[in-house]
Amino acid sequence: MEKRDYYEVLGVGKSASADEIKKAYRKLAMKYHPDRNPGDKEAEEKFKEAAEAYDVLSNPEKKERYDRFGHAGMGNQASDFSGVDLGDIISHFADIFGGGFGGFSGFSGFGGTQQRRVPRGGDRRIPVELTLEEVAATTEKKYKVRKMVTCPHCNGEGTNNPQSVTTCPDCNGSGHVVRQQRSVFGYIQQTATCQKCHGTGEIIKEPCSHCHGEGVVEGEEIININIPAGVDNGMQMTISGKGDATRKGGINGNLLVHFKVKEHEIFERDGNNLYLNYYVSIPQAALGSSVEIPTLTGKAKFKIAAGTQSGQILRLQGKGLPQLNSRIIGDLIVNINVWTPKNLTKEEKEILEKLSTHENFIPKPEKNEKSVFSRVRQFFR
Repeated sequence: MEKRDYYEVLGVGKSASADEIKKAYRKLAMKYHPDRNPGDKEAEEKFKEAAEAYDVLSNPEKKERYDRFGHAGMGNQASDFSGVDLGDIISHFADIFGGGFGGFSGFSGFGGTQQRRVPRGGDRRIPVELTLEEVAATTEKKYKVRKMVTCPHCNGEGTNNPQSVTTCPDCNGSGHVVRQQRSVFGYIQQTATCQKCHGTGEIIKEPCSHCHGEGVVEGEEIININIPAGVDNGMQMTISGKGDATRKGGINGNLLVHFKVKEHEIFERDGNNLYLNYYVSIPQAALGSSVEIPTLTGKAKFKIAAGTQSGQILRLQGKGLPQLNSRIIGDLIVNINVWTPKNLTKEEKEILEKLSTHENFIPKPEKNEKSVFSRVRQFFR
């Protein structure tokens, strides 16, 4: 089933502010919240669809990519909440509702008990440096990432004796406590994270001696990163679940990969196009010749026409870089320069002096010939 436009899902325009996007999502989340629509599969799907749209449009980097390329351009940053547990969605976005879900106690908490807080691991960020050759094709790299990993001694349980885990007496396992405060408007009821169990709903009497009951320890993991062709400087890729681990039953954080593309020795990049200064000798330019022009993947044969002038622009189609998540490939733009020798022998000087008096060696530029800058600008219009 084709996904709907995220702006259409939330009922806002592309120029909507972050606050407008937030309000639109909150309105839909309230409307389709599972506590208000028990057993309603259609409402559940709309609740997930709204969460997915908000997850992208509330993130500046994801929003910018979505605005440029739509669903097809999201790649590894794409959101898919179709298989996500409803309680996890509520926990993930609970911060925008001031601790409680717009008056609801939590998932399955409308008039009932609260869902205890689902712990979430922190995100990790790593820089990844790429060459233009690596950008030209899908690349796989392996990185050793320092992060919090599941404790191998207790398997993330926080204890080696499950019998020592009891329900928190302060919140009765909900992970939250309800407090009442008196105000000029009467009593106000507020929901807060239980300080005794820190929102887990459990008390561990015999914590693991290695992780001290946290379920995670400092460690490292070798992670395979599949990098799509066409990435550029400053782009970020999110790998879900590869950040810090958390206690069993929680949600792992994400790994945020920041890309930096190295400068190339001979090529310059502009979007999907590559630029190259290519030098030919005076005889090659005057007589014409077959040359091999370097590309990122090898060499391309090209015919230099007789009488080629310095500054002439050539385009080699499809020899540039691929557009991210697209079949479009840029071009290689070649600027021809005629090489003037600097150190001449006596014999070479005599030959050139003799030729300099010939009619064909006297410069005769065409009247309508423009400067190299004008030609380049005109070429790319």
